[in-house]
Amino acid sequence: MKKDDPKSTETKCPTYKSWRELPLVPISRGMKGSIGETGDWRNFRPSINEKECNRCGICYVYCPDGVIQFKEGSVPKIDYKYCKGCGICKVKCPKKAIEMIRERE
Repeated sequence: MKKDDPKSTETKCPTYKSWRELPLVPISRGMKGSIGETGDWRNFRPSINEKECNRCGICYVYCPDGVIQFKEGSVPKIDYKYCKGCGICKVKCPKKAIEMIRERE
Protein backbone atom coordinates (compact mmCIF):
# COMPACT_ATOMS: atom_id res chain seq x y z
CA MET A 1 0.00 0.00 0.00
CA LYS A 2 1.07 3.56 -0.60
CA LYS A 3 1.65 5.97 2.27
CA ASP A 4 -1.13 8.24 1.02
CA ASP A 5 -3.61 5.36 0.92
CA PRO A 6 -6.26 5.95 3.63
CA LYS A 7 -6.30 2.18 4.35
CA SER A 8 -2.57 2.14 5.04
CA THR A 9 -1.62 0.88 8.51
CA GLU A 10 1.76 2.61 8.44
CA THR A 11 2.11 5.04 11.34
CA LYS A 12 3.76 8.38 10.71
CA CYS A 13 6.33 9.24 13.32
CA PRO A 14 6.35 12.93 14.35
CA THR A 15 9.55 14.89 13.85
CA TYR A 16 10.78 17.84 15.86
CA LYS A 17 13.31 20.55 15.06
CA SER A 18 14.44 20.81 18.68
CA TRP A 19 14.07 18.83 21.92
CA ARG A 20 12.20 21.88 23.26
CA GLU A 21 9.25 20.90 21.03
CA LEU A 22 8.94 17.44 22.60
CA PRO A 23 5.76 16.77 24.59
CA LEU A 24 6.22 17.16 28.35
CA VAL A 25 5.51 13.62 29.46
CA PRO A 26 7.57 11.65 32.01
CA ILE A 27 8.11 7.94 31.43
CA SER A 28 6.59 7.13 34.82
CA ARG A 29 4.95 8.93 37.69
CA GLY A 30 6.25 9.03 41.24
CA MET A 31 3.98 7.35 43.73
CA LYS A 32 3.85 5.67 47.10
CA GLY A 33 4.21 1.91 46.84
CA SER A 34 4.48 -0.99 49.23
CA ILE A 35 8.02 0.01 50.31
CA GLY A 36 7.23 3.71 50.67
CA GLU A 37 7.81 6.73 48.49
CA THR A 38 10.46 6.35 45.81
CA GLY A 39 12.91 8.72 47.46
CA ASP A 40 12.78 6.76 50.74
CA TRP A 41 14.87 3.89 49.38
CA ARG A 42 17.42 5.57 47.10
CA ASN A 43 21.16 5.30 47.87
CA PHE A 44 22.35 8.38 45.97
CA ARG A 45 20.67 11.68 45.16
CA PRO A 46 21.59 14.19 42.46
CA SER A 47 22.87 17.61 43.48
CA ILE A 48 23.03 20.41 40.90
CA ASN A 49 25.93 22.86 41.07
CA GLU A 50 24.17 26.14 40.31
CA LYS A 51 27.40 27.84 39.21
CA GLU A 52 28.26 25.11 36.69
CA CYS A 53 24.71 24.56 35.38
CA ASN A 54 24.07 26.25 32.03
CA ARG A 55 20.28 25.79 32.33
CA CYS A 56 20.03 23.80 29.09
CA GLY A 57 17.30 21.45 30.38
CA ILE A 58 18.93 18.22 29.21
CA CYS A 59 18.57 16.72 32.72
CA TYR A 60 14.85 17.52 32.56
CA VAL A 61 14.48 15.84 29.18
CA TYR A 62 16.27 12.63 30.18
CA CYS A 63 14.84 12.14 33.69
CA PRO A 64 12.81 8.90 33.36
CA ASP A 65 10.59 9.76 36.32
CA GLY A 66 9.79 13.38 35.49
CA VAL A 67 11.04 14.63 38.87
CA ILE A 68 13.08 17.55 37.54
CA GLN A 69 11.17 20.80 37.24
CA PHE A 70 12.69 23.12 34.69
CA LYS A 71 11.81 26.64 33.68
CA GLU A 72 13.96 28.10 30.94
CA GLY A 73 16.60 30.42 32.39
CA SER A 74 16.38 29.04 35.94
CA VAL A 75 18.29 26.26 37.69
CA PRO A 76 16.39 22.93 37.55
CA LYS A 77 14.77 21.78 40.79
CA ILE A 78 14.59 18.09 41.78
CA ASP A 79 11.62 16.57 43.60
CA TYR A 80 13.55 14.34 46.01
CA LYS A 81 10.33 12.80 47.29
CA TYR A 82 10.11 10.78 44.05
CA CYS A 83 13.69 10.82 42.70
CA LYS A 84 15.03 7.26 42.67
CA GLY A 85 18.66 8.35 42.29
CA CYS A 86 19.30 6.57 38.99
CA GLY A 87 21.96 9.11 37.90
CA ILE A 88 20.80 9.51 34.30
CA CYS A 89 20.70 13.29 34.79
CA LYS A 90 24.35 13.24 35.89
CA VAL A 91 25.43 11.15 32.89
CA LYS A 92 23.58 13.34 30.37
CA CYS A 93 24.59 16.74 31.80
CA PRO A 94 26.91 18.34 29.19
CA LYS A 95 28.51 20.63 31.81
CA LYS A 96 29.03 17.88 34.42
CA ALA A 97 27.12 20.11 36.86
CA ILE A 98 25.33 17.23 38.59
CA GLU A 99 26.96 15.16 41.31
CA MET A 100 25.50 12.03 42.88
CA ILE A 101 25.74 12.26 46.67
CA ARG A 102 25.36 9.23 48.97
CA GLU A 103 22.27 9.42 51.16
CA ARG A 104 22.80 9.41 54.91
CA GLU A 105 22.20 6.07 56.54
